[in-house]
Amino acid sequence: MSKVQFVANGNTQQIEKFINYVMLDGKKNTARRLVKDTFQIIKDKTKENPTKVFEEAVENVKPSLEVKARRVGGAVYQVPMEVKPKRQFQIACKWIIGAARGKKGAPMSKRLADELIQAFNNEGNAVKKKEDTHRMAQANKAFAHFARY
Repeated sequence: MSKVQFVANGNTQQIEKFINYVMLDGKKNTARRLVKDTFQIIKDKTKENPTKVFEEAVENVKPSLEVKARRVGGAVYQVPMEVKPKRQFQIACKWIIGAARGKKGAPMSKRLADELIQAFNNEGNAVKKKEDTHRMAQANKAFAHFARY
């Protein structure tokens, strides 16, 4: 099977990376077909360019802060830290795919399309997870000075 045909603005790298995150048990053709079907569903539902919807959805889910556990003097603190751009993309994809896999009762391509469309509209489980992560980072702002350890 060939690469995804409908990539217009040269953002194949991100889509290929997303396909790799979707892939289970090394079945890349299956993952590629699933993403292609997902993009077709997005195109039918939103009447917009699916790559644009995908990019905007990932952008809406990307976290800017996360908490990491740091052990200082025998105590473990949840320290808020900034997230690097590569990791932002990885986390966003994992959250979108995880939210789609958590739903039941529809084919994976439809669940993934629904989750991407919801993320595009700033709603859904993946966006909620981002907001929860930011809220936790804000709550633990007092421990930010432990980030250098």
